Amino acid sequence: MVRIVIVDDHAVVRSGLRQFLAATEDFEVTAEAATGGEVLALVSSAEADVVLLDITLPDINGLEVLKRIKLVRPGLPVLIFSMFSEEEFALPAMHAGASGYLNKDSPPVQILTAIRTVVGGGRYVSPALAERLLDGTINATKRLPHETLSPREMAVLLLLSKGVSLTRIGEQLHLSVKTISTYRSRILEKLDVKSNAEITRYVLQHKLG
Repeated sequence: MVRIVIVDDHAVVRSGLRQFLAATEDFEVTAEAATGGEVLALVSSAEADVVLLDITLPDINGLEVLKRIKLVRPGLPVLIFSMFSEEEFALPAMHAGASGYLNKDSPPVQILTAIRTVVGGGRYVSPALAERLLDGTINATKRLPHETLSPREMAVLLLLSKGVSLTRIGEQLHLSVKTISTYRSRILEKLDVKSNAEITRYVLQHKLG
């Protein structure tokens, strides 16, 4: 039996996934979470073989949650399940520790294949993305500026783009304001922007959050 934890802030998504997976005799949803904080509170003791994790969560960026899960349970596969384009997010997510990336509009059989692949120790991207990587349509080595950000820098980026203050970001990520300010400086340099307003424009332009 494959034990699954679902992390998504939309109840309808969690419910739909639970019903779909329950119809597969070797899958069992053992826990659900609507926020990053909730999954981090339960993941250390949860009976789980895989985590299905959305990138966009209301409290903590999904890539930051991924990083923290890996600190607590490094051997637990995490499959990103997101509405965002896999062409932009799959490789950064896997560089951050994800075992695979799955778009929410994927066919049901693809969802089952992805789960079985990562639980079996493999890595998963859609056949379409894999083919584009192989034929060179997508250059895996030439990344967009935001793809060079660390998971923590990405978390800070998304919070800055929403107008969250440095103090509040520090509280959410349990870091000092000085550290957050350092992250902000790195982000400005890597994205070649000069202000929070330009950060917001960049995030909107690339549909990051």
